[in-house]
Amino acid sequence: MTPHDRPVDDIATLRKLLLTQRVIAVVGLSADWFRPSYFAAKYLLGHGYRVIPVNPKYREILGQTSYPRLADIPEPVDMVDVFRRTEDVLPIAHEAIAIGARSLWQQLGVLNHEADALVRAAGLHSVMDRCVKIEHGRLFGGLGWVGVDTKVVSARRARG
Repeated sequence: MTPHDRPVDDIATLRKLLLTQRVIAVVGLSADWFRPSYFAAKYLLGHGYRVIPVNPKYREILGQTSYPRLADIPEPVDMVDVFRRTEDVLPIAHEAIAIGARSLWQQLGVLNHEADALVRAAGLHSVMDRCVKIEHGRLFGGLGWVGVDTKVVSARRARG
């Protein structure tokens, strides 16, 4: 069994992805402060990630240049974080492969199994139905302090 035989759902791999993949293209990032994508991107920026908005409606979001498509981004991207409907993910998966991304992350409620299989066959990590912000908080100590059961039991705080 190789690391890409199934979507990522184990703590060790999620932690590794969040520690090593620091440039995140957020497809569908909204400039509206009340949208989940905005909140997640702001959190990631505050935790040292490079966030690249991908939304043709905007020139800039959260002080970062926004691009119409993944192919328009002029720098390498580690992770493609998708805030779009399930039926919109497959073309984004093709773009993620084309730009050399290392993972495709489908947000909560987004489960495109065809896109998942495609990116895994191309050697990318695939995460489905999880929020990058929530997973970061869960795995690196932010959620436990507010009473959320993170399923991570440790006497030491994870680094990152």
